[in-house]
Amino acid sequence: MKRARAAVLGVWGFVVGDDWRTAVGVALALGATAVVAAAGASAWWVMPPAVLALLALSLRRAARGAARRD
Repeated sequence: MKRARAAVLGVWGFVVGDDWRTAVGVALALGATAVVAAAGASAWWVMPPAVLALLALSLRRAARGAARRD
């Protein structure tokens, strides 16, 4: 049981890491990609803007945190 718990916590730490909001955003973007693809449309375009938006939000949060520490 210890090994299973350690494996689950390891996967959680790898996927979620320090920012759970980004992990949720990626999951939502993957879901949106699946919905677009299931509708029969080309879905390649969903992830690039999602990644750019998530990166921008993550950098903004990091910059705010750094500004508060100064």
